[in-house]
Amino acid sequence: MRQERLLPLIVATALFIENMDSTAIATALPAISTEFHTSPIALKLALTTYLVALAVFIPVSGWIADRFGARSTFMLAIGVFLLGSIGCAASVSLPTLVAARFVQGMGGALMVPVGRLVLLRTVPKSELVVALSWLTIPALVGPMLGPPLGGLIVTWFDWRWIFLINIPMGVLGIVLAWRFVPNLREPPGPLDGKGFALSGPGLALALFGFSTIGQHLVPLPIALGCLVVGVALLLAYVAHARRHVQPLLDLGLFRLPTFRAGVIGGSLFRIGVGATPFLLPLMLQLGFGLNPLQSGLITFISAAGAMFMKTLAATILRRFGFRRVLLVNALIASALLAACGLFRADTPHLFVSAVLLVSGCFRSLQFTSLNAISYAEVQPALMGQASSLAGMMQQLSLSIGVAAGGYALQTAALLSGRHETAAGNFTVAFAVVGACSALSALWMWRLPADAGQEMAGKARPGGELAEPKVAQRPAT
Repeated sequence: MRQERLLPLIVATALFIENMDSTAIATALPAISTEFHTSPIALKLALTTYLVALAVFIPVSGWIADRFGARSTFMLAIGVFLLGSIGCAASVSLPTLVAARFVQGMGGALMVPVGRLVLLRTVPKSELVVALSWLTIPALVGPMLGPPLGGLIVTWFDWRWIFLINIPMGVLGIVLAWRFVPNLREPPGPLDGKGFALSGPGLALALFGFSTIGQHLVPLPIALGCLVVGVALLLAYVAHARRHVQPLLDLGLFRLPTFRAGVIGGSLFRIGVGATPFLLPLMLQLGFGLNPLQSGLITFISAAGAMFMKTLAATILRRFGFRRVLLVNALIASALLAACGLFRADTPHLFVSAVLLVSGCFRSLQFTSLNAISYAEVQPALMGQASSLAGMMQQLSLSIGVAAGGYALQTAALLSGRHETAAGNFTVAFAVVGACSALSALWMWRLPADAGQEMAGKARPGGELAEPKVAQRPAT
């Protein structure tokens, strides 16, 4: 099998177990909350903790891969993820589940970014969109299987089995990586220890404080204190990065128009989308009274739409170009996201499934386009930095999305006097997160008309592919 197909399929095993886990646990939140005697909305901490761990450790993933080799790091990361999965299955309370999810996040922080880095360093840019499609098509089987399989497990068995079904696929990924993935490495520069000491705790504290305000999980002064200290550490990191020759996160990459639009604009889009796996199962189960299996059989359809769109993404980008696709598609996908809040208990399930199917198509096209355009102007030597920074921002935005969705539900309940999980509150929540996603169109509108021509396979009138710009390190 050609390398641009084989390597994405191997990396897809990591995405499979990660996506299977994240979608299955979302279906099981009401059942877990019942056993742990806590609010379903409070369980958003189990989702955000994983994303926080990703955001904290992704920035060092590139350095670790360069230091120890991509294959060794990828295999170790899958092992750590599986260890965290076993810890989740053994959890007896919300704190123990949160701790195990953090361990999972440590593995995931190296697992997927390092796998993506292998592709970025081995696949030509002209083949990158195709390679990313080969990566994500098998990985989308996880989101397809996760909701119905998680619903089946929760309905008929114990929710703890959700975290154990990943183990066979994870072991397969380790074996395939050992056999086929090259142990790529670049001469690593010195690790920016001070930068990691500022950015890691800063992200963790800021997101923990933001996620726990008003949840009564910790006293309010502690939550506010964590938020303030975290933001202060992040601001200190920005000042540090401007002075450092080789910062942990090279903020100079944001000078590139395509990277800036793909990462910052993409983060706004992901805030809305990140709330969906949290809001949708709660609405179907607690708002509409469906059981976990019925909920899973409805929500999995969006992943089917996403898989279908992956086969068409390269053709659509070649025909219309990145800027037009990203701009128009962001508005359509956001409108479909907000429309989910209009569902009611008596809405025909066939209609709900149809909307989710179409929504999955447009969301998938946006993700594929964002993941490709972010690297259109980045030099190969800076791919590790760009991958780490983009990956951190993705997880940060998804975490904010989960927290924002929970706060929108609480605010709607407070203003309306209804119970937090009443069906009407989800209308407000989906409208809020849909508006956040729509704001990403402003960044796409600022893109140059010829952005990403080489990746889209579009040529200039003379017949030559557009020559991409390259990222330069900021002056010190």
